[in-house]
Amino acid sequence: MVALLRQHHFILNMDLRIRKHSGMILQLAVLLWCSHGAIGKDSCDGPLVSNLPQSSFRSSSQLSNSHGPGFAKVNRRDGAGGWAPVESNKYQWLEVDLGVRTEITAVATQGRYGSSDWVSSFLLMFSDTGCNWKQYRQEDNIRAFTGNSNADSVVQFKLQQAVFARFLRLLPLDWNPNGRIGLRLEAYGCPYKSDVARFDGSSCLIYRFSPNPTPSQTAKDTISLKFKTLQNSGTLIHTEGQDDHTLTLELHKGKLLLHLRKGKSVSPGPESHMVVSLGSLLDDQHWHDVAIVRFSGHLNFTVDKSSQQIQVPAELSPSEINEISYGGVQCHGSQRVMSRRNFHGCLENLLWNDVNVIDLAKQQQQVSITGNVTFTCAEPVSVPVTFAGAQSFLQLPGAAQQQRDGGGVAVAAVGVAISLQFRTWNRAGLLLTFDLQQQAGSLWLYLSEARVRLQIHKAGRYTILVDVTAGFGLNDGQWHSVDLTARRGHLTITVDKEEDSTAHASPSFPVVSGNNLFFGGCPDSENNQECRNPFNVFQGCMRHIHVDNNAVDLIKVQQMLIGNYSDLQIDMCGIIDRCSPSHCEHGGRCTQSWSTFHCNCSNTGYSGATCHSSVYEKSCEAYKHQGNTSGLYYIDVDGSGPIKSQLIYCNMTDKTWLVIQHNNTELTKLKASSGINQHLAYFNYSADADQLWAIITQAEHCEQEVLYHCRKSLLLNTPDGSPFTWWVGRTDEPQTYWGGAVPGSQQCGCGLQGNCIDSDHYCNCDADRKEWATDSGLLTHKENLPVRWVVVGDIQRPGSEAAYKVGPLRCHGDKNFWNAAFFNKETSYLHFPTFHGELSADISFLFKTTAASGVFLENLGIKDFIRVELSSPTEVVFSFDVGNGPFEVRVETGDVALNDDRWHRVRAERNVKEASLRVDAFPNATQKAPADGHIHLQLNSQLFVGGTASRMKGFLGCIRSLQLNGRTLDLEERAKITPGVRPGCPGHCSSYGELCQNQGRCVEMYNGFSCDCGLSAYAGPFCQRGYLDVKYKLQNSRDAEVFGTSVRNLANGQLHRVSIRRLSETVSVQIDQHEREDFNLTSDAEFNAIKSVVLGKVHESGELDPEIARLNSQGFSGCLSVVQFNSVAPLKAALLYPNTSPVIVIGSLAESTCGSSSPANPYPAETTHSLSDHLGTVGTGEPIVNAIKSDSALIGGVIAVVIFVILSALAIMARFLYRRKETFHTQEPQGIKPEADSPEYPFHSEPTSQNILSENQKEYFI
Repeated sequence: MVALLRQHHFILNMDLRIRKHSGMILQLAVLLWCSHGAIGKDSCDGPLVSNLPQSSFRSSSQLSNSHGPGFAKVNRRDGAGGWAPVESNKYQWLEVDLGVRTEITAVATQGRYGSSDWVSSFLLMFSDTGCNWKQYRQEDNIRAFTGNSNADSVVQFKLQQAVFARFLRLLPLDWNPNGRIGLRLEAYGCPYKSDVARFDGSSCLIYRFSPNPTPSQTAKDTISLKFKTLQNSGTLIHTEGQDDHTLTLELHKGKLLLHLRKGKSVSPGPESHMVVSLGSLLDDQHWHDVAIVRFSGHLNFTVDKSSQQIQVPAELSPSEINEISYGGVQCHGSQRVMSRRNFHGCLENLLWNDVNVIDLAKQQQQVSITGNVTFTCAEPVSVPVTFAGAQSFLQLPGAAQQQRDGGGVAVAAVGVAISLQFRTWNRAGLLLTFDLQQQAGSLWLYLSEARVRLQIHKAGRYTILVDVTAGFGLNDGQWHSVDLTARRGHLTITVDKEEDSTAHASPSFPVVSGNNLFFGGCPDSENNQECRNPFNVFQGCMRHIHVDNNAVDLIKVQQMLIGNYSDLQIDMCGIIDRCSPSHCEHGGRCTQSWSTFHCNCSNTGYSGATCHSSVYEKSCEAYKHQGNTSGLYYIDVDGSGPIKSQLIYCNMTDKTWLVIQHNNTELTKLKASSGINQHLAYFNYSADADQLWAIITQAEHCEQEVLYHCRKSLLLNTPDGSPFTWWVGRTDEPQTYWGGAVPGSQQCGCGLQGNCIDSDHYCNCDADRKEWATDSGLLTHKENLPVRWVVVGDIQRPGSEAAYKVGPLRCHGDKNFWNAAFFNKETSYLHFPTFHGELSADISFLFKTTAASGVFLENLGIKDFIRVELSSPTEVVFSFDVGNGPFEVRVETGDVALNDDRWHRVRAERNVKEASLRVDAFPNATQKAPADGHIHLQLNSQLFVGGTASRMKGFLGCIRSLQLNGRTLDLEERAKITPGVRPGCPGHCSSYGELCQNQGRCVEMYNGFSCDCGLSAYAGPFCQRGYLDVKYKLQNSRDAEVFGTSVRNLANGQLHRVSIRRLSETVSVQIDQHEREDFNLTSDAEFNAIKSVVLGKVHESGELDPEIARLNSQGFSGCLSVVQFNSVAPLKAALLYPNTSPVIVIGSLAESTCGSSSPANPYPAETTHSLSDHLGTVGTGEPIVNAIKSDSALIGGVIAVVIFVILSALAIMARFLYRRKETFHTQEPQGIKPEADSPEYPFHSEPTSQNILSENQKEYFI
């Protein structure tokens, strides 16, 4: 509860005029605080400052003795009524020494009694030693606390996380502009007890479990500790278990690495080594909490406020632990971890489950000590300084100034020796600059492209005298050292004490510093000629600054006893890692500078400042209604949710089919085999399990074809018997029904329809006959799809044969895309559970209305809120408050009205970096978030859609496809039970009617619309297909598949050459000289039992595909030439052998050149279609164009070539070929003969490579 308070403070006011209001706030805060105390721990809210002696207080200065820091106690009137410094500026501070490390849970401030002096905002710092301060940050982002607005009221803040420290320091940032800084202070908390051990880098503790029969591994094991160090690497914990299992916790470059290993290999593979990283910049000499909890194959790894749950593979799961070493792994004589360093620093409260290991070590029980381990924490003194802004600089005296300060008796300097350590995230920035003596020039030492670079410029000119670089990758946030030495014509810079990172130069002049040295930047003064910075300022931390081998005392600098400075934070390093934990989502790569971070979303499929929003649509339906045609598209089912996008084929017909393939779509044949009783087949899909479940759930209908060929192989037996074959789907439960039947029936489709070959059985295969039989059909029960594996059982008997096939998963429809509600009263609304989008929130929906304004949705918190509304007919507003005050993003549409009763799309997103709003295709509006503001959106009311809790400013109209953080709200279901709201929303043609092209007519539907192409010469879902389509329907139970070529404008009066080939499931189409296009069928079923080939119009149509029937009603008017279906040339037969060929001509037939004037060519283009699935590979050579046409026709009716699959058909073909040879005296191309025992191939399957040569070069047309 305390964490939720954030900055909600209560006020104790002495003024009766406002006591009523502050009393209400006080009641709320006390209630929440009591709730916190009731959670199972003793109350920790006692006053800590009021009883301290005056000697426990320090300050930067005091206005007088009566304004001293010892009088800064809340509700006291001693002295002048509180502390006041000599000057009111941002360099003042008030410090309190609590005597011992204490748990601090709250702080309170008050102005100076009886004055106009108070602090309106401040920073809170804490420390164990009175140096190396750390700033308390709220939500990891907030720097400043809001203080007082008068001198009498007390403002108290509950800290989100308790602080454990001895010293507190408060730094005023703002104060009463009509007064000065005045402050009284109180802190609340309780005593803190701990056990501490210090390790010197070569020592460790070993805790060995007692030899009791009780196993050391329980159902849940917990390791917890605190640590602090200045070293960036070292081993904290190492456990040894049985079977060579180890767990190691290692600090590496300021991050904690948790290693799980099995085996003794120095370089283990991924199957025997797992590593998890957490935390950053942990080498800051401050305490950090660590906890490792193991339970049920999981590990919870927590560092400070960051936590990660790890699923541990069984082979790496820690076995029973024999011993644990703290501080190093050397105690075991093992060298199996990355770092060979032991830990150098302090560990606190080492707990294994409930065992206090340090307490055992003090008593010398079960714990052995190696090396020098002490039970106090003696800390080295390190005073860093933070360069935070553009005005930051540190000025120290140079050699010339030191000579003057020494009275001129010192020996003149002959060189320079300066060293320092720095850490930063910036790639560029000035580290040091000074003028050389005798006006020889200026020296700059700076970062450039994350390398240290030194330049010396000649005075008054830009001539570069020296230019050297050293080091690389120095913007990684780690501490790096730089040493600059110049003596007697030799200059050296060394980075990190490494020989490989050293650069040398030999200047011909002495390099000696002038009056001053400037670190980080230059004073902001127009008259400043001594310091010039042509580079970026440095933003980061420095420490261990040495000038001529003398350490610089930064505390004296802070006290203005040495040098000068501006905008520095001395005795603290304020660097933070904005990429740990990373706010970049979906695999976005985080990079950072001192003040911000950036997410690189390349190749993630997501966009936005934090890679939150998907760049892909959520379904094929959405792509279709953008006007797209069939093809492969990336589908992101849950938008900004955790499920990844997937490349999926969308078949854009009247129903938009989504097709997901798997690894075993071929017909698999099985024969009886001794010793094998069952055959098990697994199916791996192109989408993973989460994607499949989401796709199926979202779709209106899904289906999957299953087929079983059998000969003496039972399928399901009977509904009362045990099934021989079953399959497993989504629920992981065996399914004992087959395609076409219903779940639980243990039947096939023929059993449900009552037409099985044996009426005593419910599957054809259960008749157990010697003849081949088939059971096939569609599985359509979505809860069981897809088929994940199949078990075939009856294949062990002699003579048993079977073959099975499982088709791809096919789904159509999108329940979310058309999910809508109509709001017909201004006071009506739908309510849903609270929206949870603390760090990232995206909202998308479509709306249409005729009203001028209205609230689309709203969700409230105690103080926070989020709202999207139509503020006027031409403006949409996205507003929210996360604790920094109301924030708005607006999109204005100019002259385009949004209340035109057409669908408009709204997309709003808020994250820790920015907020954005987009309406339709208008430019995106973006507002940056405050640099140091609250970032957590905390809501607690219900989510109101279409209205507000106050029932004011309600929305009138339709809202559709409302999605919050990738989750679609079911508006229709909620609308069914809500007065004033109706499910669904008609009237889609006003928005989507323009998608119906070429005189297509838009037809309204309940969920969407369709295009009626009856009056159009074009076809397709949007009447846009005026080009060549190839449509296949190989099975009656399946919808036709349509492949549209990319070549356009074929109705231009020119003669076009088309070649269509099919081999198994691959279809290739080539038009003229354009590149060949390849398409994939979702089935490789054989194209058999062909009765006829029809050119033009089908008169005896029977049951035709609806689209084919529509086109058939118009027939075909135009020219066809060189038509060849495998080895059959129907046009030539119709023209040359009208009386003897198996060709029926209906309607007018006329020869015509059809405007063709093609030159002679002995190798005409192929226009063929291969049906073969098994007879070899189709040639890949390019067809030769501009060929002679041997048979051309102008068609005004229809030609049908009837082919009989009996011996008479062969006789007719032989006669046809003989007469053609006599007429043309031409050599026929030779092809491969069809297989005699393959009745499914009535036509020759291999296309000929040449067409017929004509002696008279004449083309025949109908």
